[in-house]
Amino acid sequence: MSSIARALRPALRQSRGITTKVSSVPRCSRTIRPFNISQQQTRCLSATPRRLNDITDIPPTPIDHLSEVELAMKETVAKFANDMILPKVRDMDEAEKMDPALVEQLFEQGLMGVEIPEEFGGAGMNFTAAIVGIEELARVDPSVSVMVDVHNTLVNTAIIKWGSTALKKKYLPALATKTVGSFCLSEPVSGSDAFALATKATKTADGYKISGSKMWITNSMEADFFIVFANLDASKGYRGITAFVMDKDTKGFSIAKKEKKLGIKASSTCAINFDDVEIPKENLLGEEGKGYQYAIGLLNEGRIGIAAQMTGLALGAWENAVKYVWNDRKQFGQLVGEFQGMQHQIAQSYTEIAAARALVYNAARKKEAGQNFVQDAAMAKLYASQVAGRVSGLAIEWMGGMGFVREGLAEKFWRDSKIGAIYEGTSNIQLNTIAKLLQKEYTS
Repeated sequence: MSSIARALRPALRQSRGITTKVSSVPRCSRTIRPFNISQQQTRCLSATPRRLNDITDIPPTPIDHLSEVELAMKETVAKFANDMILPKVRDMDEAEKMDPALVEQLFEQGLMGVEIPEEFGGAGMNFTAAIVGIEELARVDPSVSVMVDVHNTLVNTAIIKWGSTALKKKYLPALATKTVGSFCLSEPVSGSDAFALATKATKTADGYKISGSKMWITNSMEADFFIVFANLDASKGYRGITAFVMDKDTKGFSIAKKEKKLGIKASSTCAINFDDVEIPKENLLGEEGKGYQYAIGLLNEGRIGIAAQMTGLALGAWENAVKYVWNDRKQFGQLVGEFQGMQHQIAQSYTEIAAARALVYNAARKKEAGQNFVQDAAMAKLYASQVAGRVSGLAIEWMGGMGFVREGLAEKFWRDSKIGAIYEGTSNIQLNTIAKLLQKEYTS
């Protein structure tokens, strides 16, 4: 069992042994209950799509209140990030490559299988636990954070939700313990308009054949497992889009180019090609023609993960800078952080971080409660990416020359922040989503 799952075993075991009715439990937010469809139990930290209708017996709690399991996750990941990742951050950024030994440690810690059930070798935790881990990793290195985010919220979730029993048995144990996954949707002419993809799939006697190319694919250098979206019936438009799974060593698959990027340099981003790649029929993910539905649902969840990456980044940049201006940097005989103008900027920035985190945790809790969280996820990603850009930029200015050089992490946080407004839906796409849903609500 992974290190984190082993550390949290007592709390998990205790939570799974609880069968008391909701009304007799004093603090629902501190307790995880087993989900039993026949009993229709209320589970406030459930990752299932079931709606939580009756919350009258649940005492109000702060929006960022964490369960025992989530708090232990936060503390464990924070220690791991500072002890094991921080010493490697600068070298990985300069080399533009993820340290393979660190990837192994992420699996050993259980961070690559947070929501994968224990029967498949995962930690069997809830969605917010994954969000907490993603945020903590980003406080130290957003590159590592996005690897974990994509693997958990997009790849693992897709297999858990729509994978056949055979696919789950075949791939989930590996995804939880040793195999990095990648999510292949974007194409050269299909970015924000994700469903204009041109990659084609055709049926064969033994399954399917895929031809085309993808672009901007995260984790593609480290991954050995890929979820690929291709159009099986172009005459149906986006309703022909279908999802498949494949291994990296499949004949006809190749990585065409690794991109050199402004930020998150250690995270691999590549263009990949499919040259008549043969996919066995059992590697169909879900149903034919449902790929667009799967992609939409996954991206909505994934946006909460990216928002958490951005709040973690913002907090990491803020902490790095204030420690310097409140302890080391002096001008005119006093610490820079003691000037009123500087204190106002510091306070404003922290307030914005707190507001962004509230949006993130609210979206995560609504997702777990089975409520409609699409607008909440869009608002969280939009605002968190904006805050990350503002705060990391100000942090450089607060630190002066030390913030501008590559000796520290300040400039890296700022470079890493720029991607937040781009991937998994640009800021303009988030604004479109929010406005569309608001208009629907307020139009008679």
